[in-house]
Amino acid sequence: MPSSWIDGAPVVTSGTTHQVINPANGSTVAELALATATDVDAAVASARAALPGWKNATPAERSSVLAKLAELAQAHADEIAAEEVSQTGKPVRLATEFDVPGSIDNISFFAGAARHLEGKASAEYSGDHTSSIRREAVGVVATITPWNYPLQMAVWKVIPALAAGCSVVIKPAEITPLTTLTLARLATEAGLPDGVFNVVTGSGIDVGTALAGHSDVDVVTFTGSTAVGRRVMAAAAVHGHRTQLELGGKAPFVVFEDADLDAAIHGAVAGALINSGQDCTAATRAIVARNLYDDFVAGVAELMGKMVVGDPQDPDTDLGPLISAMHRDRVATMVADAPKEGGRVVTGGQIPELPGSFYLPTLIADVTESSEVYRNEIFGPVLVARPHDGDDDALRQANDTEYGLAASAWTRDVYRAQRASREINAGCVWINDHIPIISEMPHGGVGASGFGKDMSDYSFEEYLTIKHVMSDITGVAEKGWHRTIFTLR
Repeated sequence: MPSSWIDGAPVVTSGTTHQVINPANGSTVAELALATATDVDAAVASARAALPGWKNATPAERSSVLAKLAELAQAHADEIAAEEVSQTGKPVRLATEFDVPGSIDNISFFAGAARHLEGKASAEYSGDHTSSIRREAVGVVATITPWNYPLQMAVWKVIPALAAGCSVVIKPAEITPLTTLTLARLATEAGLPDGVFNVVTGSGIDVGTALAGHSDVDVVTFTGSTAVGRRVMAAAAVHGHRTQLELGGKAPFVVFEDADLDAAIHGAVAGALINSGQDCTAATRAIVARNLYDDFVAGVAELMGKMVVGDPQDPDTDLGPLISAMHRDRVATMVADAPKEGGRVVTGGQIPELPGSFYLPTLIADVTESSEVYRNEIFGPVLVARPHDGDDDALRQANDTEYGLAASAWTRDVYRAQRASREINAGCVWINDHIPIISEMPHGGVGASGFGKDMSDYSFEEYLTIKHVMSDITGVAEKGWHRTIFTLR
């Protein structure tokens, strides 16, 4: 099948043959030839050629195309969900109730937002000139997306760029490209001009490197691991390209002494196990008041033990597989090493007797602050827990990380909640919840979690450049400031 979408049409490339594997059972979902650096050149050239027409389209014209895309995505929602489940192994409930409807809502949001790109009002700041601000499309956008949320990440990166008037070349993860290719096809059906939205499916080493370091793109956006994100930024820096990076996370889940314990237990399990824990905003470090700690650990372990692990196509399944056997084994190794550093595996910690790359929901208690499972991203269905001794200690532990993507604080005290929201260093702090997102609000981190925003009007800043237009209003040939340069004698 075609691995790429270039200049408004599917393209069968000449690269290495690659199989998309269903991680729930090891079956082959699709077989395609990967793109090459030559295909990247073709896609970027297509995007560059299409840019002027799309950039100069009226906001209403761009809005109309995106609104039609949202309609088509809704009409094909079942097909899109099936593709997402088959290539990622995520439970069908998550795909049909979270990934797909959330992505469609995001497209609809930007269809409206495309008509509200405002600049600063005109005014005479110098007295002799009228100044105004134009917000213009930055140009060709190169974007690289991960395998954990293929559809959502494509939407988060591509749609605001299109709404802003940019053209796009996206490289999805080669192990999960199907819904990105479907999105591109539907965009063309919606009336998006050829070349505005291009897809090149290939490896990160070859195609990702070629795209991030391409001389003819204007901005590079990336979602993925911190290590790879730094390499992407280095490649983009060669040509001075702007970058936007949404990277790893190690989200603290802070439970204060007055928290609703039952709510915190349910929130911790939901926040830790979403998408089998393969989520950079997932709750990973439970930092719990000592007076609640034992009951919290017992409650989380009990609820995790009730999770249904199995076939992601079954609506009763709660937890699907990890993306691959290799990734599952990496998670298993980190959990197995935890007791060597003082951690106590309370529940889980095992590979179940199931086909595919499954791993049981796992809680590790009593971890030390220096342990690997506490400090490093596991990216699996694993929550670690340790106690804290008061608010100062809780907030210190929450910020004791290089990451800063997301966090949550659990308390009934409004002043404690306000302090936590101020002092926790993260791009998002939830109060008495963990995970919900909404199209109108931004997503992005600080520190090793990257910079810039996805979703919301704030994401437009990644895809727009600011132009100051200054017009003389005097009609005078000899300006007063000319005397700083020359005088007429």
